[in-house]
Amino acid sequence: MIKLENVRKVYQTKGGPLEVLNGVDVEVDKGEFVAIVGPSGSGKSTLINMITGIDRPTSGEVYVGDKRLTNLSENAVAKWRGKNVGVVFQFFQLLPTLTVIENVLMPMNYANTYTGQRRERAMELLDMVGLYDVANKYPSQISGGQQQRAAIARALANDPEVIVGDEPTGNLDIISAALMFELFEELVENGKTIVLVTHDRELAGQVPRVIEVRDGYVLNGTEVDNRLVTR
Repeated sequence: MIKLENVRKVYQTKGGPLEVLNGVDVEVDKGEFVAIVGPSGSGKSTLINMITGIDRPTSGEVYVGDKRLTNLSENAVAKWRGKNVGVVFQFFQLLPTLTVIENVLMPMNYANTYTGQRRERAMELLDMVGLYDVANKYPSQISGGQQQRAAIARALANDPEVIVGDEPTGNLDIISAALMFELFEELVENGKTIVLVTHDRELAGQVPRVIEVRDGYVLNGTEVDNRLVTR
């Protein structure tokens, strides 16, 4: 489902070139649940941005599904991402002037999907995440945990194959984080591919596969997973 081949990312800074990814290779199979861990500045967020097409590699190739992202225009990548990748952010990023259901409707309106069925689709998703009764409330009127579940419903609006979470539990209490993780597990059981970036090693330890990023390099294998349990 996801394949990165020898991906390098170099940013030009005032102090000179800054290499954030150093020729990384990553593969994620369809239906996998993967956690990406590593210290701040290790390159894990940049790695996620490669998968979503938000950022482009300096060199190397990125494939998601049947798409080679590195040869698409910015506009084509944006349209592809809207239909094929759902992103859940740490700070929810719900539009405060829109109701919960209007936030969930946005991706369908943008991608022109589910014509004539958008409201029904949105309500089905809100029901799935336990927010049916707050559909017409504004984000400021619901809790942080509810806002994150609304963000997950929004990420699922166009039925994407891949869900990416960028520190999605970072602003949640323990109970809300556990509920969100259970929802992700259900999505994987239903065939979704999920890649989750997290600083929470306890959370990462519950994910079937862990990829560790250190100083722009990817460490794979059982050795990394075993260290996670003992830290």
